[in-house]
Amino acid sequence: MFLQGNLQLVFDALYTIGAIDPVLSMDWNSITKEMAHNMESVQKTFKTINSCSNDFNQIVNEMKKMDQKSLHYLAMEVAREFCEYQDRSILH
Repeated sequence: MFLQGNLQLVFDALYTIGAIDPVLSMDWNSITKEMAHNMESVQKTFKTINSCSNDFNQIVNEMKKMDQKSLHYLAMEVAREFCEYQDRSILH
């Protein structure tokens, strides 16, 4: 499952609640491995954000209910999807 909708909006919501800076200083390999071992939690987190239909306030409110690990997963997925988008844009 991937994030759907406006990735920039999800990034902005993560930034607004202060979830971006802590992830920047983390070991991304360990977060990625942890995500792979907790796919049920990851999918639930993505489904929650996807259900917000690009409503910034709803996204922020849902994120405020999440634990730190879920926010880390979201931040990593946003980064990964931005990178994949950038790679596709450069190739075309």
